[in-house]
Amino acid sequence: MSEVRVLSDIDARVWKIEVAPGDSVAVDDVLLILEAMKTEIPVEAPKAGRVKEILVKEEEPVSEGQALLILEV
Repeated sequence: MSEVRVLSDIDARVWKIEVAPGDSVAVDDVLLILEAMKTEIPVEAPKAGRVKEILVKEEEPVSEGQALLILEV
């Protein structure tokens, strides 16, 4: 299996984490939701796989390009 790091596209805050380690996800499933300037931005799975590790916590600020979680694909 290979790993895919899911990155933030924007400076934001982690509003809600929708998955847990071990969860299976399909392409375009929502993994977590970021919030920037009162706008909710869903972060979707780029590939089908399994959530290996979540690298952030709810309410945590994140930077553009920061890894949010790791998928095993």
